[in-house]
Amino acid sequence: MTLDNIKDEIYNAKNIVILTHDIPDGDAIGSSLAMYIGLKQIGKDVDVVIPKYSKTYAFLPSAEEIKEKGRNENYDLAIALDCGDIKRLNGFANYFEDANSKISIDHHEANTMFADYNYVNPTAPACCQILIIVLKALGIEITKEIGTCLLTGIITDTGGFKYQSVKAETFEFAAELLNRGVNVSSIYKKVLQTVPIEKFELRKIAMNRLELLEDGKIAFTYITRKDEEETKSEDHDGIVEMGRDIEGVEVSIFLREVGDDEYKISLRSNDYVNVSDICLLFNGGGHIRAAGGNISLPFEKAKEKIVMECKNNLK
Repeated sequence: MTLDNIKDEIYNAKNIVILTHDIPDGDAIGSSLAMYIGLKQIGKDVDVVIPKYSKTYAFLPSAEEIKEKGRNENYDLAIALDCGDIKRLNGFANYFEDANSKISIDHHEANTMFADYNYVNPTAPACCQILIIVLKALGIEITKEIGTCLLTGIITDTGGFKYQSVKAETFEFAAELLNRGVNVSSIYKKVLQTVPIEKFELRKIAMNRLELLEDGKIAFTYITRKDEEETKSEDHDGIVEMGRDIEGVEVSIFLREVGDDEYKISLRSNDYVNVSDICLLFNGGGHIRAAGGNISLPFEKAKEKIVMECKNNLK
């Protein structure tokens, strides 16, 4: 059993590094910190490496322990969380590749099974939901601190329990965490309702640029590096959802400039379009309704290409 192997590898490892995908969301950060706290609970020497993340999640327990780079070149064990492909490991795939043993715990349908031991459940709405099972198998107590991290991941990846991926057991897990003292309403407010002024200004720029294409079925917007400099914000979390929430929109496209003629792609869809398949064409992937990728073209050509791919997938 893979879970038994994972348990053995973790207990045999002396030093461990935890990694997650680039542009980490609440599920990526929540699962990373929940695993970090859990491994510390059983006496492990562990690093959690996340170079850049939204300060929206700075309230999470042990967030101050997040490192921009690892302390070691060669770890006994590397654990990748909420990441479907080694290419998305935050630019630190070397920590994963150089580790003596490798584990992936994930819920992406397009996971490439890149680890020695892969525990992947694509029907789970969040990696944090899978992690509850893993932590219990390790004999780790789900404390209020761990539960806060786990519920943050579940709330963010389900959009506040509103997506179709939510199952009855999701609410059962949430109820269990609530019974352990986790403040659900506080987490919901912090990650889904409260917006720092800098982030609001960046969102406003993106909203003012938003276009509706293909008879309103495609929403498109973007931000530049200059926009981030002027607003003093690199927190673009939630911008792509603005387009998806518009009536009649089937696909929302968000481009973020990261270099000269280089853009990060974020796609969201409603009922019909599989954006994970589209993002596979752009060196990315993700979920059926939420995915990301990369494109290296001048802006107008990049826009034209991604819009065309989305158009081809409309019903």
